[in-house]
Amino acid sequence: MAGTDPRSRAERRSAGALESEVLASLWATDRPLTPAEIQSGIDGPLAYNTVHTILKRLYDKGLVLRDAEGRRGAYRPAKNAAELTAQAMLEALDRGPDPIGALQQFVTGLSPEEERALRDLLAGG
Repeated sequence: MAGTDPRSRAERRSAGALESEVLASLWATDRPLTPAEIQSGIDGPLAYNTVHTILKRLYDKGLVLRDAEGRRGAYRPAKNAAELTAQAMLEALDRGPDPIGALQQFVTGLSPEEERALRDLLAGG
């Protein structure tokens, strides 16, 4: 059929998955990247316009910053991966009706190493 995407819907990545891939590309380097550099670093075929659209969405959400000092059109992450994950966890707790219950469920899913690290953090160590 003419004009259809050769990949099936199951093979297409969601916008959230694409955002994660773009952020991962930015976190993997210490310098701002252009959409073309991000495009070349992502596995699988992805149009330049798609990368640019994802970057605009991330910018609108405050997750990436445009590089005002360096190369025009380059982007860098607004937060590192740990900061973004912590923010998402706090927002999820705020949305739920039972944040203590959610924390209890979360803790039961931790690996022994993660549980030790959490205990150390709570103990101030």
